[in-house]
Amino acid sequence: MGTALSTTDFLFAGQTGLYHGKVRDVYSIGEDRLLMIATDRISAFDVILPKPVPYKGQVLNQIAAYFLEETKHIVPNWLRAIPDPNVSAGVKATPLKIEMVIRGVLAGHAWRVYNSGQRDLCGITMPEGMRQYDAFPEPIITPSTKADVGHDEDIAEADILQRKLATPEQWQQLTDYTRKLFARGQEMAAARGLILADTKYEFGVYQDQIILIDEVHTPDSSRYLIAGQTGDEPRQLSKEFVREWLMERGFKGQAGQTVPDLSDEFIEQVSARYIELYEYLTGLTFQKSEAPDISNRIQTNVEYYLKTAA
Repeated sequence: MGTALSTTDFLFAGQTGLYHGKVRDVYSIGEDRLLMIATDRISAFDVILPKPVPYKGQVLNQIAAYFLEETKHIVPNWLRAIPDPNVSAGVKATPLKIEMVIRGVLAGHAWRVYNSGQRDLCGITMPEGMRQYDAFPEPIITPSTKADVGHDEDIAEADILQRKLATPEQWQQLTDYTRKLFARGQEMAAARGLILADTKYEFGVYQDQIILIDEVHTPDSSRYLIAGQTGDEPRQLSKEFVREWLMERGFKGQAGQTVPDLSDEFIEQVSARYIELYEYLTGLTFQKSEAPDISNRIQTNVEYYLKTAA
């Protein structure tokens, strides 16, 4: 296994801010530029797990860049350059505090809600008689609030408008973008023998225009199933297997719970899954960046980018 990037604490020229997210460290440069550094941290149930996963950050960064390029004709996005395998650079938007979750298949959180006997999710009534991994008659949008700390929460359209998290016009635009992006993601997944079961999108406002921000169609934000499988438990190429591994050991991210010990063998499995998904989605062979010091490599590449892009 290669080395892993747990965290960063750079001081770049023109830096005006630094935010450590669950996975990405976000650097503000001047008034309207951002650097997103994808670390190898991994989170589940909104908890950052104690061990990083080698190459995970590189995989996420490169998949996100791939899909941002492939969907920019549908919705404008924040990305402008990839100065390093783990780094994306782009414009700084004002985030809309809604995660636009869209589901084509009954799985994950939606299945757990459904299996508990509930049929309402974010104001959407799910059909009776569905089984886990059944496709919805048409994809459903089940938004959540974008929490600064703690857990995100499901929210219905009426509550979004009542709390003024978006205007009616913005909400209409968000739902339109979400459906078009998901349709494109499903199309691209199908071409690679996969099913895009569900995903989430984040949007912001830049120069009075709604744009797509953060990552898109990565295994951290999406659930992929391998198409054409039989049986009740199709193989997933997503982070859900990490959540299931934790739940099997009694961990659901609740207060007072301790994260189970993550063995080196399990971390290797997670890393291999991320690399496998990259190759599935893109049809390319993943090129591991074998720099002995990832932080030094990032600093050198980003400093060069900032000098040449200024």
